[in-house]
Amino acid sequence: LTGFLQASSSFEVKDSSGKVCIIADLTVAFSVEYKSNGQKEFAHFFLPQNATVEPQSSCGEGNTSHPVLVLGFGAGHALSLNFSEYADKYQVGELVFHYNLSDATLFHNSTAGEVRRMSHKTIIQAYMGTKYRCINSKHVNMKNVNITFSNVTLEAYITNGTFSINKTECAEDMVSTTAVVPTTSKQTTSQVPTTTPTAAPTASPPNPAVGKYNVTGPNGTCVLAYMGLQLNITYLKKDDKLGLDLLNFIPHNTTSSGTCDNTSAFLNLTFEKTRVIFHFALNASTEKFFLRGVNVSTTLPSEAKVPKFEASNNSMSELRATVGNSYKCTAEENLQVTDKALVNVFDVQIQVFKIDGDKFGAVEECQLDENNMLIPIIVGAALAGLVLIVLIAYLIGRKRSHAGYQTI
Repeated sequence: LTGFLQASSSFEVKDSSGKVCIIADLTVAFSVEYKSNGQKEFAHFFLPQNATVEPQSSCGEGNTSHPVLVLGFGAGHALSLNFSEYADKYQVGELVFHYNLSDATLFHNSTAGEVRRMSHKTIIQAYMGTKYRCINSKHVNMKNVNITFSNVTLEAYITNGTFSINKTECAEDMVSTTAVVPTTSKQTTSQVPTTTPTAAPTASPPNPAVGKYNVTGPNGTCVLAYMGLQLNITYLKKDDKLGLDLLNFIPHNTTSSGTCDNTSAFLNLTFEKTRVIFHFALNASTEKFFLRGVNVSTTLPSEAKVPKFEASNNSMSELRATVGNSYKCTAEENLQVTDKALVNVFDVQIQVFKIDGDKFGAVEECQLDENNMLIPIIVGAALAGLVLIVLIAYLIGRKRSHAGYQTI
């Protein structure tokens, strides 16, 4: 039930003279996979409101160092937001999470006891002199760790000691206030530092339809994939404002191809002028397949300053499952290619390398689905506990009222 009641927390970084340079008001949820007596376990927790701004936090010094917000909590855990600036914008260039597996309050019976470090390039960026605002959830997926930001208002390089009046809205919030045109698969909106939206909120863009794709190799089917596919690209427009290009792949208009061998497989999907290539690899020591890389190429709207767009990331570790099993996730997953490009997959089920009779093997659920299953259980348990408390209070009160009468 704490997930529903968790309030956002506010933090500040000041320089040596006491001048505020960073303010962050945000809610952060963590989900960490770890080993307990040889079994896979998950720890789910929030950034507590009593987290502290650590001494490593800094306003930066010219070109020698950049601003950084370091939040410490619990028994040796820390979340760092490393800021940088370029042109007329600033960004959280790198997100770093240190977590201590010897903390028994979060990681019960953890086999390992060391402090682990995870880092990720983020797409949190805003115009200088504006605050970054993102109400909707933004997921950051790393190996064994998922971090979800929500209700975020933050600003770095502050000059007046408080949040700026103007704001830069995140792409997720901008999409939610953009009208949907059912007859077209592509939508374009703008990300502009304004104080008031010019259009009334309307329906969110629909999720993409689920397509069925496969790749055949020398020994039969080597890639079998069901998924809805959406491309999310942030680009610079000719007027130097940010634009968002959101493209849903339409399965019956999408062509698939690919190749595979014993240790790698490629799934190529082409829709109109857009191509996405998925590169899967095999970890022989663990006998698991995983998504190693994604390559994206597309043509942006005519308002884009540079019409041709390409991006790639070949150091990923997503969509993992044991060879012979299938990976399945009904929740939306955001695969970050670069800070400008996301590939969003919906209702995905995929199996690579060992496929028997063109049918999926045993299912391995994603962590997001396991989290979603956990929420109703927590809510149900909380409600049951509340009913029990009320019942006990009623029975005690009734017993006391009867005790007040004496027999004549």
